[in-house]
Amino acid sequence: MSALDTDNSFLPLHSNNEAGRTRAGWQNRYALTLYLIDFLVGLCASTLALILRFGSTGRESYMRGYLALTLLVPVAWIACLAINRANEPRHLFVGTDEYARVFRSGLALTAGLAIVSFSFDLRLARGYVIIAMPLAVVVDLAARYVFRQSLHRSWARGQRLHRVILVGHERAVADMARRLRRERHHGLGVVGVCLPPGRPGSLSVGLPPVYGTFDGVASAVNRSGADTVVVLSCPEIDGTALRQLAWRLERDEIDLIVASTLVDVAGDRTTIRPVDGLPMLHVEHPRLKGSARFVKATFDRAGAAALLVLAAPVLGVIAVLIKARGGRGPAIFRQERVGKNGRPFTLYKFRTMHADAEARLTELRNLNDTDGALFKMRRDPRVTPVGRWLRRFSLDELPQLVNVVKGDMSLVGPRPPLAGEVAMYPADMRRRLVVKPGLTGLWQVSGRSNLTWEESIRLDLTYVENWSLAMDLAILARTVSAVLRSSGAY
Repeated sequence: MSALDTDNSFLPLHSNNEAGRTRAGWQNRYALTLYLIDFLVGLCASTLALILRFGSTGRESYMRGYLALTLLVPVAWIACLAINRANEPRHLFVGTDEYARVFRSGLALTAGLAIVSFSFDLRLARGYVIIAMPLAVVVDLAARYVFRQSLHRSWARGQRLHRVILVGHERAVADMARRLRRERHHGLGVVGVCLPPGRPGSLSVGLPPVYGTFDGVASAVNRSGADTVVVLSCPEIDGTALRQLAWRLERDEIDLIVASTLVDVAGDRTTIRPVDGLPMLHVEHPRLKGSARFVKATFDRAGAAALLVLAAPVLGVIAVLIKARGGRGPAIFRQERVGKNGRPFTLYKFRTMHADAEARLTELRNLNDTDGALFKMRRDPRVTPVGRWLRRFSLDELPQLVNVVKGDMSLVGPRPPLAGEVAMYPADMRRRLVVKPGLTGLWQVSGRSNLTWEESIRLDLTYVENWSLAMDLAILARTVSAVLRSSGAY
C-alpha cells in the first residue's frame, strides 16, 4: 500500500500549513467562547444571588457595595479559572480534569471571599455567597458539558479532528487506528502511518496509508498535512531518536504524543520524579480500598434505593407488559453471576426472551456475532418483541438496582460475568473480579455489544485500575446519552 492509496475511513489530504491554521483557528474560538461562557455564568450567578438575597429592599448605600461586588464576581471567577488552568487545551475536550478544575475554582473563590471579608472586617452576607458560588459552579459545569458535547458531535462527523500520523509497528498501529476510528470523542483522526524499515509486504486490512519509515516522519507530516504525531511503544525509537524527532516537529508546531507502555494506567496514577537528571515515572497502586471506596458503597446503595422509589411506577408497567405480551414465564429473570472476589450471586433482570431460551442456546451457538465467551446475536430469535424494545433502551437492566441495594453490585463497575465466562479467563482477566460488577460501566458507554470480547475486557480492566469517584459520575452521565442513542444495544 502506498501513500497515494486512500481509504474512506481516514481523513483527506491537506497542506501542513492549512491543517495547522485550521486547528489553531477552531481551538482559539473554542477557548474564547469558554471565556465568554465563564463571564456570563459569573455575572448571572452573582446577579441572581443579589436579587434572591436582597430583592428590592435594602439601603441604597448598602446596595451600591453589593452591586460593585456583583460586577467583580465574574472577573474574579475568570481569574480563579485561569489560575486553576481550567481553559488550557490539555485539560479541555476530553476527560474529567476540566470539570475538576472548575469545581476547585469555585472552592478557591469562596475561600477568597471569606478571607477578604474576615481580613477587612467586611460584613459580607452569607446568603449572597451561598447562592452565588454553588450556582456559578453548577451552571458553568453544565454549560461546559453541553459545549463539549457539541464539539464531540463535530468530531463524530469527522470535523475539527486532529490530523494524526501514527508511528510504530504494524500490529500496534492497526490496533490504535481501530480504536481511534471507533472512539472519535478523543478528536484524533488518523491520516497515515510510519512503519519500521523492512516491514512485511502484506499489510493489515484497514491500515491507514503508509508514508514511509521511522526516518521519514517529518516528511510524512508535510506530505499528509498532519498536525499531530503519535509515537507508539517500539524499541527502535529510544530517547535520543525521540528527542531528535521532537526538534524536527517543533519548527512547524506539530504536536508530539508518546503512547506509554503502561497500558490503561491513568495520568493521575503516574508522577515524574527526576533522579540525577533522569526522569523516573512513578506508578501509584490503584485505589481498591479506603475511605473513597466506602463513599462509593454508600453512594451506590443510597442512589439505587432512590432510583428504585422513583422508578417504581415504570417497573410496574414493564412487568405488566411482559406478562401480557412477553409469552409464558415470569416477569423477572434470575441468573447466577460472578461478583467481587469470585463470589456468586443472583442477578435480577426483566425477562426479554422466551421461556425456552436456555434450551435453544446450543442450536444458535455457531451464530454468535461476537468473539470470546460472550454470546450475542443481533437478530436473536429467542428475544420477544417486548424484550427487544426493553433491550433497546436498557430497561431490562432496571431490576439490578435491587442487586445494588443488596450490595452484590455497584452502580458503576465491570460487566457481571457468567461462571462459564470466568472459567475461560486467563490469569490477567481475573483482575476485574477484585471490584463489584456494575449496572453500567466503561464498556456500556463505549459501544456495548459492538465491542469485541478483547475490547470489553480491556475497558473493564481500565476501570478497575483507574477507578475514581469522578470517573463514576462521568460514566453515569455518559450512560444516559448511550441509552438514548441505543448505541450497541441488541
